[in-house]
Amino acid sequence: MISRLASAFSSRLPTSLSFALLCTTASSSNPSPAQLQKMSVKQVVEDAIADNKVAIFSKSWCPYCKKVKALFNAEFPDVKATIYELDEREDGAAIQDYLYQKTGQRTVPNVFINKEHIGGSDDTAAAFKGGKLTALIKA
Repeated sequence: MISRLASAFSSRLPTSLSFALLCTTASSSNPSPAQLQKMSVKQVVEDAIADNKVAIFSKSWCPYCKKVKALFNAEFPDVKATIYELDEREDGAAIQDYLYQKTGQRTVPNVFINKEHIGGSDDTAAAFKGGKLTALIKA
């Protein structure tokens, strides 16, 4: 269909313009390396959230992250929490940027339970105290 439209327009347009139209149309279907990286980062995050009961995006040195991980270890020892240490990954900064776009939260830890965004350390502690964390994990 695009080639038919291009043929119809190319006879009426200057050569340089029809060439630019064809190049723009053709290149828009091929993602750039930056777009591919963004797509793969998005896929990593979305798969982590979808495939794990508990997904924690963390940094290994962060005291707030350590607090959240300790909470899960102590209170839910039978539940596997999948932890993504962003400071130990090459794409960690890009993952954190995508999480900010997705959740509005710039900081770590960034906790998801059963595909629901819980938030950071204080949000997770409050959800635990209020019984929400236990209810989500048991769901």
